[in-house]
Amino acid sequence: MPKVMRLTNQTGEYVQHVIACPGCGNWHSFDHRWTFNGDFEKPTFSPSMLVNQHDPKSRCHSFVRDGKIQFLSDCFHKYAGQTLDLEDID
Repeated sequence: MPKVMRLTNQTGEYVQHVIACPGCGNWHSFDHRWTFNGDFEKPTFSPSMLVNQHDPKSRCHSFVRDGKIQFLSDCFHKYAGQTLDLEDID
């Protein structure tokens, strides 16, 4: 099953890729600022994703590599410092 969803606009042009984050429970969106290896089952995005940088109570900071999400220690949630498999996207 794919771990990444490709989003397009009404004309079919690429807009972004999204993953489901098991840490914060939200979608994380990767646009043209990130590189993507093109593998929807074992995605790698670079650089890291930092969500809510200025709010430690909701910050989520991670790397997505080889179909896994590596949470950095500055995350607010229980998975800080851990690496998990990405969730499937239907």
